[in-house]
Amino acid sequence: MNVRETTPADERTILAFVDAIVEERWNRPWTPPEFTAAELKGKLVLVAEDDGEVIGFAYGQVFPNGLAHLNIAYVRPENRRQGVAKALTAAFAAGARERGAEHVSLDVDLSNEVGRRVWQRLGFVEWARRLQAPVEVVEARAAGARGGQSYASLHVQTDDAEAVEAAVAKYLPRLGGPGGRVEGPRNGWVAVYADLVDRDRRARERLASELSNATAAVVCAIGVEDGAVVRYVLFERGSVVDEYQSLPEHFGPLPPGDVVALGANPTVVSRLTGADPARFRAVARTASSADELPPADELLRQIASLMGLEGAGHG
Repeated sequence: MNVRETTPADERTILAFVDAIVEERWNRPWTPPEFTAAELKGKLVLVAEDDGEVIGFAYGQVFPNGLAHLNIAYVRPENRRQGVAKALTAAFAAGARERGAEHVSLDVDLSNEVGRRVWQRLGFVEWARRLQAPVEVVEARAAGARGGQSYASLHVQTDDAEAVEAAVAKYLPRLGGPGGRVEGPRNGWVAVYADLVDRDRRARERLASELSNATAAVVCAIGVEDGAVVRYVLFERGSVVDEYQSLPEHFGPLPPGDVVALGANPTVVSRLTGADPARFRAVARTASSADELPPADELLRQIASLMGLEGAGHG
């Protein structure tokens, strides 16, 4: 096997290899860019050949700041596991060094486990992650719309509305919110509504924890986020005892254990609220898509009804 720099006669083969790469590995949600021979001009381009036949290539660019970026290293499937990629990478590194480079970088898809292991064995380490998102999602979330309306409420398991009012007056301003509205008791629960509770999940759940501590009562923070996700957290003596989110990965990928943890615990809910465990299990389901569940408003009403929470969300 021989590794050498390319000549114009290699261009057609390289373009065919690029088409093969796209066919084999392209799994990104946008259309692959058009690749022409012009992309190779001024770049460090190498081919590996065996008995005069080109079996792989590598190409990249050397920048003035001492960095060389390896855009592509490709080997035909029938010639893999024979050291071809390693030879191409070594030759690219040597050529980059001759042109003044001190470091080599490259991109590899997270789904390409084999490729990641190969590059790690050759000394590459992860130093950044490139993220992507649909334009409409970025626009909506950066603008604060986040896909839909968010609203929530807190419910304190007590008949002592005055104690709840005093606790809300004490803790809500500390979290940055104006005075809230306290209603009830209704069905053994006193409800709390506030703009901060609607729009800020962390503040909502912090306030719920403080109210649970202050009143020594069970508190449920429950609401709809982004018009699509139903979420509740139950607190007992200030600590989280159950947490549910109808679409666990709506806000981003999670480890499998965290996805499981966001499923409802009907036994705990039954103990704290009196909800029938079997009925609660059937209603408080999780899914990967909103299409698999009832509309968020309806799901919230069903869950709140089983818990005995009147006026959940909107009041």
